Amino acid sequence: MKVAGFGFRQGATADDLRAALRLTGHRPDALTSVAAKANAPAFRTLAAELDLPVIALPEEALRGTPTLTSSPRIQARLGTGSLAEAAALKGACHGSETATARLLGPRVVTADGLATAAIAERLTP
Repeated sequence: MKVAGFGFRQGATADDLRAALRLTGHRPDALTSVAAKANAPAFRTLAAELDLPVIALPEEALRGTPTLTSSPRIQARLGTGSLAEAAALKGACHGSETATARLLGPRVVTADGLATAAIAERLTP
């Protein structure tokens, strides 16, 4: 199972999110982010267009998740280096207390900086 984790600015559109996903080079089985972003209209639009489920994560679920990249702003706010990477990892393990996952690469960032995305793959059930 591959899950796309997203971070994005308030002004990001479904087109921005689609562009970030395209940069990953993967087709995920689900989309995820923190609950506030997972409920944003642009995020819901992308999920509906792709016919993919949305995993909305509580912010505290990301705290302490090791990531490949680090943003000082995200570290201070969420206690992890990358919202997209941490969400992808936690989303890929969603529903299982024993599952493990790995990132398929570092987060990607759209040219305008409005959206980031990362893909994680569940390794164990």
